[in-house]
Amino acid sequence: MLRDALISAIRTAVAELEETDEHFYYVVLMTTGEALAPVLCAWSSEALQRTADASFSPETSIDLKWSCTDAPYFDIGREAFEPVRALFAVRPAMNPFMPEADWMEEYAIRLGAMEEALRALDAEGLFGTGSARESVLINVEVIPPDHSNILCARRLNPRAALARWLSEVADPADSQ
Repeated sequence: MLRDALISAIRTAVAELEETDEHFYYVVLMTTGEALAPVLCAWSSEALQRTADASFSPETSIDLKWSCTDAPYFDIGREAFEPVRALFAVRPAMNPFMPEADWMEEYAIRLGAMEEALRALDAEGLFGTGSARESVLINVEVIPPDHSNILCARRLNPRAALARWLSEVADPADSQ
């Protein structure tokens, strides 16, 4: 149920993005270290250019380019994610008092559903096909960032999309 609700919400949010006629290169589900219900965040080339034109330094623009928390399309499709939030709310509470094994299992279920939803939509071509797909990075990103973000990105993306992202955001050891 969780995966299916995510698929529906993501599909709706991406349809909203497509209405902008912008070229999106970054579409991610962002969640917390407690794997709370995610929000969809996105950056487009046009939005990045608008940001650069707003007198930001080149260094700031690069930092923003891959920042889900600073994305101009943060929490896009908010209403469509209401059923997702409701399903997350009835799941076992992620708290430090639960046994570690239970916490890890619930965490894996939640992040797994997010990743599976993106993978299913990618297989449908929602994020493009062929060379168009190679220009879009999709991911499930945990904030604050941890190594799982890179592992998930590797599982979800074609080599070209991943290489560009890794070259700009990853530690050199992660780029291999």
